[in-house]
Amino acid sequence: MKTPLLTLCLALWLMPFHGLHAQSPAPTTQETVNEKVAAQQKDKSLLDVYADGGMWMHPILLTSLIGVALTGFCIIMVRAGRVMPPQLLADLNSLMVNKQVSQAYQLCQSQNSPLASVMGSALVKANFDQPMYNKSAMESAAAEALYAEETKLGIWVNYLNVCAQIAPMLGLFGTVVGMIQAFNQLAAGKAEPSDLASGIGVAMITTAGGLVVAIPTMCLYFFFRGQLTGIMTDMQKQCSRLLDLFTGELNQDGTRPATGYTMQVPSVSSDR
Repeated sequence: MKTPLLTLCLALWLMPFHGLHAQSPAPTTQETVNEKVAAQQKDKSLLDVYADGGMWMHPILLTSLIGVALTGFCIIMVRAGRVMPPQLLADLNSLMVNKQVSQAYQLCQSQNSPLASVMGSALVKANFDQPMYNKSAMESAAAEALYAEETKLGIWVNYLNVCAQIAPMLGLFGTVVGMIQAFNQLAAGKAEPSDLASGIGVAMITTAGGLVVAIPTMCLYFFFRGQLTGIMTDMQKQCSRLLDLFTGELNQDGTRPATGYTMQVPSVSSDR
């Protein structure tokens, strides 16, 4: 008697839980539509997202390609080994110590590097008949050539900054166009999400596209600008050292030569 009663009580207690699993509600039509839309969004490729951005994605893509090309150019050109070839620096060091101006100038003329251009401009001003071999004029010529070489390379680095500035503005312009399209749909009385999705999609995708291009390009611009500044500062020091070796103000080991005399400091008497 107790067993059937216990079984009946357990059945009555478990009945609600059984109903929860057995009678799950069928998805409504709206839920089915949402699931299909979510599945379509999940299956979208990067090319599909690009196409959803509209025509404003084309100039953003062009800006990114230009940025990639400029990055490759800066990687090749803005480096210490290209600006100051180690072999050229060693050869000039030896020639300057031995006062072989003609050979050093011919070596600079045969090389294609900023260091060769700067030292070649300086050696033209060398004159053994002038005090210190006309060092002041050599330093002025070297400074002018150094500024010209830095400007020449800096132009390409600055183009990276141009790409970093243009890309988000193109994305913002696409955002404005997309929002205008969405508001035009609202003005026409179309307030369904599907009616507004196209314009809002253009607005968001173009904004994201512009930022995706601008952020790494801006980082690369600051990196190469700092690298160029450091390399040019180092080259200025090396050119100054080469001129000091040529004029005898510096030994090859980096020490200063002895002056050969000691200047006497006159004593000032307190008696008048």
